[in-house]
Amino acid sequence: MKIVAFGGSNSKQSINKRLATYASSLFENADVEVLDLNDFAMPVFSVDLEKEIGQHEVAQAFLNKLKGADILVVSMAENNGNYSVAFKNVFDWSSRIEKDVFQHKPMLLLATSPGGRGGASVLGIAQNLFPRYGAEIKGSFSLPAFGSNFDLQENKISNPELDQELKDIIKSNF
Repeated sequence: MKIVAFGGSNSKQSINKRLATYASSLFENADVEVLDLNDFAMPVFSVDLEKEIGQHEVAQAFLNKLKGADILVVSMAENNGNYSVAFKNVFDWSSRIEKDVFQHKPMLLLATSPGGRGGASVLGIAQNLFPRYGAEIKGSFSLPAFGSNFDLQENKISNPELDQELKDIIKSNF
């Protein structure tokens, strides 16, 4: 089983990439590839630029990575209650090539933030929108107060109740 995981942020210290990496490690017998959105940087999408340069090859490379997955593990970063610009740009370019960006792959959808809501706003937006773009969301999980609930040394959720909740979601849905 091949898992492709990524955090919806271009921060080099992305807490969402850490959460996606940890969650993907909980799947048994899985080959995991963790993507870094910095590897998919492109100019800001516009229809004018698309007319000028066509479909961006980096967006196609992103779609090819997703195509190779059996399961997607995606943890959304929340910026001002919505997607990060880095994720939205990759998503916009990719959706112009293939509307079903997520290619009908089973998805574990996550979010975390330093605050007590754990990225709940962006998680809700993604839960509503992603199925329109080919996501088959099988489970979702929000980790509140990342700094208090995630051990950076061990790279795992340190709160036993929240850790078990994530493990139960994976066990019962995948």
